[in-house]
Amino acid sequence: MQVAITEYLEIDLDRERWRCRRCRRDLGSARDNYKRGLLVHDRDPREIHRPILDAERYRYTFAPDSKWCRILEYYCPGCGTQVETEYLPPGHPPTHDIELDVDDLKKRFAGSGQEPKP
Repeated sequence: MQVAITEYLEIDLDRERWRCRRCRRDLGSARDNYKRGLLVHDRDPREIHRPILDAERYRYTFAPDSKWCRILEYYCPGCGTQVETEYLPPGHPPTHDIELDVDDLKKRFAGSGQEPKP
């Protein structure tokens, strides 16, 4: 039984696995961080947020400083769909933003006879 969690992520409750909703690629254990099964692009924030002011003349340009900020983009290795993006300080590990009680989800749908809504 598949349960949609986000626009691009679902959980296969029978196998307890994260999956891409676009290509059904297995992304790892549902009891672990789904980001471990995705491709990661560590992007320089200056590629996206161009300085508004001239960096030669002004210390602050209204653009993120790459010494203090990085952008991590996460992609499905099967179809290339961008699943998640996060802004983090350099050296900070990826966040564990979704942690589900898999056992409780199984109980809710096993005894109810209802299918999860997409």
